Amino acid sequence: MLIKLLERIQLTIGVLFLVVFFITIVIQVITRYMGISAIWTEEVATYSFIWAVFMGASVMLNRREHFKFDLLLNKLKGKSKNSLFLVNDLILLLFSIGLLYLGIEAVQNFWNYTWVSIPELKMGYVWISIPIMGGTMVIYTFAHILRNVRNFSKKEVAE
Repeated sequence: MLIKLLERIQLTIGVLFLVVFFITIVIQVITRYMGISAIWTEEVATYSFIWAVFMGASVMLNRREHFKFDLLLNKLKGKSKNSLFLVNDLILLLFSIGLLYLGIEAVQNFWNYTWVSIPELKMGYVWISIPIMGGTMVIYTFAHILRNVRNFSKKEVAE
């Protein structure tokens, strides 16, 4: 299924950036201990962490493992529970579309800005993580909505 493939790609990207984050933090600690100033490590660590978090946030949304208040959700069953899922997903869809749209604007506006410590790299490569996250969240949420609509014909609702 394409959703699982997309999720796997995002997880792989997120893990790679988390590894880059960890390695650059280790390099930063070691070089500071030795009295060497490696100023590039701060930016690389920050921007790789941004990528890791944004890729992970989208995957968490797909798995419905993101932060939520589920007191009401746990008390509902059947179509009522499905209706709440549907309302929640419609709100998430609007939010995700906003992220996608505003993320594209941000990338267009800031693409040519450069990193302070590595001026050869453009900030657009950092900012593009926002519309990627927003776009994949739109895809995941739309898939949830389709599943919710199909579930209205069933008695019990599958999360």
